[in-house]
Amino acid sequence: MASSVEAVTTTRQPHRSAKQQRQLSDRAIRNLFIFPTLILLILMNVFPLFYSLYLSFTDYSAIARQAPVWVGLDNYVQILNSEQLWSYFNTTGKYALFSVSLQVVFGFALAMLVKEKFFGSGVVTTLILIPMMLSPVVVGLFWKYMYNPGWGYVNFLLGLGNPSVAPDWLASAWGRQPFPGLALIAVVLVDVWMWTPFVMLLCLSGLKAIPDYLYEAAAIDRASSWFQFWRITVPQVAPLLLIAVLFRTIEALKSFDLIMGMTGGGPGAQTEVIAVNLYRQAFLGQWQTGMASALAYIVLVIIIAISNLYIRYLNKLRGED
Repeated sequence: MASSVEAVTTTRQPHRSAKQQRQLSDRAIRNLFIFPTLILLILMNVFPLFYSLYLSFTDYSAIARQAPVWVGLDNYVQILNSEQLWSYFNTTGKYALFSVSLQVVFGFALAMLVKEKFFGSGVVTTLILIPMMLSPVVVGLFWKYMYNPGWGYVNFLLGLGNPSVAPDWLASAWGRQPFPGLALIAVVLVDVWMWTPFVMLLCLSGLKAIPDYLYEAAAIDRASSWFQFWRITVPQVAPLLLIAVLFRTIEALKSFDLIMGMTGGGPGAQTEVIAVNLYRQAFLGQWQTGMASALAYIVLVIIIAISNLYIRYLNKLRGED
């Protein structure tokens, strides 16, 4: 009996060792996939992040054959005391406020229209989503030609084909008279056209998740449609709507490619948002790498602060805070 137990034990031991070897080999294969990914993450994300943070405290130009010179907080002080840079922040704030507000209004309205099934609703929804699938640079160049005062379709559809009285949208002029802010309005309208479908998509998912019994109970109590909208629809969709506002606000604050494709920050500096100015400082003739790095981190801190405010309000809305 004892010999049979020993035989079973000796026969099981090779199986265990083989299983352990197989587990070790599986772990080794897993590490072979994980470690290169971690190395790439460190080299392409973590290292540039900390190196640019170091450069923000230095006087350094990427094209100069000189080592970075430590200047401490001088770059940050110079940026925060620059009235011109604050004007760029002001332009960025206007751009973000107007574009996100209009996207919320139109996105929610479109979601209310397409939430009900009708003939061709799937095709209509897909067509509405097309603008957000396009490259912002392509969209900017496309609308640059659409806004052309001579042969652009925008003036043609508005019945303003005469160049002497037609608005030159991207030059901030109406006819031959200056119209300050018109270029910024044109850029905001294009951003609304492009990203309203994103807000609509999130609102649509929130609308379809509302239980029908809430509306049935309200109908039994003879609640008006207006009452149902403000007391049922809006509170139920509000968390997803706030997430859409958060994402779009972050994107609007660092918007670059759409504006560069349309106006390049012009005319003058009327559409020069902070991301465009950062690009000019870092590359376009100035090559102030240290100053641009400091400006980038100021923008990062602003975005993180705004995001925290949104998240706090979202948690309060959900009753988690």
